[in-house]
Amino acid sequence: MKKMTDRELKQQLGDYHAPQGLYQITKDMAFLGKVRCNVEEIVAGSWQEIIIDYEVGASGMADGSWFKATFRFYSDWALFQTTDPAGANYISAEYHAAPTVPGQSPATVQKLSVRFDQKGHERPFQKAVIVDTFDGYVKAGDHIVIRLGDRRFGGAGTRVQTFVEENFKIRCYVDPLGTSRFSAVSPDIVIQVVPGAPAQIQWAGPRVVRRGQPFPLRVRAEDEWGNTCWNRGEAIAVSASLDGEPCFERKAVLPDEGWAVLLLEDLPVDRVGELVVTAALPDHPWVKPATFYVNVDDQLEVPRVFYTDLHVHSEDTIGTNSTRYNLTYGRDVTGLDVLAFAHNDFNITTERWQATVKLIREICEDGKFIAYPGTEWCGSSCAGGDHNVVYLHDGEPQFPYLKNGEHVRSVDWNEDSKTDQAVPGAWPLEELWVAYADDPEGHLLIPHVGGRRCILDWHHPGLERLIEIGSAWGHFGWLYQEAMERGYKIGASMAGDEHRGRCGGGVPGTAVFGTKGGISGLIAPELTRKAVAKALRERHTFASTGERTFGLVHCGKHIMGDEFTHGGPAMVEYRFLGDVGWDEIIAFDHDGEFWRRNLQEEMGYSERRIRFRWGGARIKDRYRWAAWKGTITITNAVINDFVGSGFEHIEETCWRHGPTTLGFKSDTYGDVDAIEIDVSHLATAVIRIEGTIDGYVKVGDPLKGNPFVHCPTFTWEVSGQELLDAARLKKDLPGVDMFLALERMSDSAAPREVRGSFEVGPRNGPHGHRPVYLLARQVDDAKVWTSALFITFQ
Repeated sequence: MKKMTDRELKQQLGDYHAPQGLYQITKDMAFLGKVRCNVEEIVAGSWQEIIIDYEVGASGMADGSWFKATFRFYSDWALFQTTDPAGANYISAEYHAAPTVPGQSPATVQKLSVRFDQKGHERPFQKAVIVDTFDGYVKAGDHIVIRLGDRRFGGAGTRVQTFVEENFKIRCYVDPLGTSRFSAVSPDIVIQVVPGAPAQIQWAGPRVVRRGQPFPLRVRAEDEWGNTCWNRGEAIAVSASLDGEPCFERKAVLPDEGWAVLLLEDLPVDRVGELVVTAALPDHPWVKPATFYVNVDDQLEVPRVFYTDLHVHSEDTIGTNSTRYNLTYGRDVTGLDVLAFAHNDFNITTERWQATVKLIREICEDGKFIAYPGTEWCGSSCAGGDHNVVYLHDGEPQFPYLKNGEHVRSVDWNEDSKTDQAVPGAWPLEELWVAYADDPEGHLLIPHVGGRRCILDWHHPGLERLIEIGSAWGHFGWLYQEAMERGYKIGASMAGDEHRGRCGGGVPGTAVFGTKGGISGLIAPELTRKAVAKALRERHTFASTGERTFGLVHCGKHIMGDEFTHGGPAMVEYRFLGDVGWDEIIAFDHDGEFWRRNLQEEMGYSERRIRFRWGGARIKDRYRWAAWKGTITITNAVINDFVGSGFEHIEETCWRHGPTTLGFKSDTYGDVDAIEIDVSHLATAVIRIEGTIDGYVKVGDPLKGNPFVHCPTFTWEVSGQELLDAARLKKDLPGVDMFLALERMSDSAAPREVRGSFEVGPRNGPHGHRPVYLLARQVDDAKVWTSALFITFQ
């Protein structure tokens, strides 16, 4: 930018009037100003007061102009509010004038107002704290100071995002001329979001292995929000028993640098039985020991169960941290066997895509870790909806261009685009199919829900072999049932769709990604690219809500995913392996549920133990969650004890509200939460449940909520005797599978292993076959869906 000396100005202008020295001061400023922040590093999920100081640049700010501080939409930073200065997450904005020079008039701005809008800017920097100026201009050098979590009035501060991020960015924009056209203020504010101290222990490994087959088992230390700790260098003690007999002991030290993960590869597998492996952190006695269960089996026809996450993101598009970080996290921390990237097709640049493919080729190793490149076709629901494309073949993926030069993004709209217009490529879904229909064996297309949910009016049986029925976005069992009703022969899968850098069953945060990231179990003869690709396309999968569980369904020589003919009634056998214990097993076909096994009933009901469950989602689309707040009041009885179950994180909770009342608060995304209660004198009790249901608050006061229009409140009253007689009571609510339920429980611990069989009558559905799949649910709402058996009865 041109700058003249005072002498040059005098020579060219002669006599003139201007504030003394202001020209030189202004020319030395950044034109759009600069921003500073009071923090460089914060602990994920901690409470802070963040101060953003914007020094207005040489441009100044015209009357009515705006300033924005934005961050990425996937962040689950607590929602800001502006109505309660003494409350949490209060934000404020103040104007501070810079000194004037001789001859300079002060600025005339009269006030600022501040607001928060979850979609106040363009993706990915959608979440925005917006400051409006009123009744006057702002001069160069003045300051606008924003406090996120202003503590000056007694508030607790703001709860920052709950997940780790290298180089978390706050990108600021200014509208200098009052035209509502924004320019970025450089450089960005960059903050390191790091994990906290160890608060829990997590395991990752196969739930079942064949006798004599060595296997990897990983144990890690996590903070209270589920972030893997790092740079700990602390002791960890591991012990194991096989059917009650001690068989292994190891004292080790977690790495001084890097993730706090210990890999075990020498656990004994020479005898059949249940291997029980427990880890403890001696330096942190308040952290509970954690146990993992591995069944060593001589009947297993494959080496072990393999676990996959076929929907992984990185900062190359709309995820967190680098592609290398996410790949190695999946391999080394959560112990995935198979991983596929799903870069948003319209966001990924050609250069970054090529780098991803190269990195995947380098990291993939048969027998240890299999990775595939992939994209997420981001067509709108009206054009078919989101579909992942996994490139199973060993050749060069035809993306973003086909061999004939056509681009196969849904739209071309990224940093390399030569236009600011969205230019369609493979749109609608039929054109994506056309791109890969000549090599179905080399590709796997997976419709899913996420943001632009798939619409099952579209289906290609040769390319779409799996469907994603759950992820960090929620649980979508209704989607698999719809596919069966339509006659589609498609397998069940779950995946992370993890935008927060924790693939492989990553723990949930708050906001839009509110459940644990899913994974899929895979039955394959070996861990090689070719064998895995074949098993995926054969639908030999089960869908898990993120836990290392196991489910297998078979009919004779056929297993889940198989399509076959059968004469007469079919005997279906099943086996499920879990950790906290199985609650129920349900069988479905194209007409819905047709068989159920209630494990609580089998174990015998208690006279005192009951539970209250609630769950579902408001809608099927992006901002689906239901925000529940309520109470359960039990009179003419005594509440002896209670415990929450199924809560995803520490901000979902229940508490005693008095001698007869319990309070609860949680969000559900198709999942289910619960309170287990020990009640004396249940026969005389009156149980009253009431509360409110809110939804997504885009803009406005989050303290006021956003009542669910179809069911803003709920009330339900039953007697204890009714519950004793019926054992299970349910009240359906508007929304997607939303309900309230009261159920009796057993005093016995639920079984970790469940086997059984049931008969399926020889009846084909309207599409010429009968699909049969199972849903198994644990006491804590961890679930497994098996792929269907597709039986054509003769």
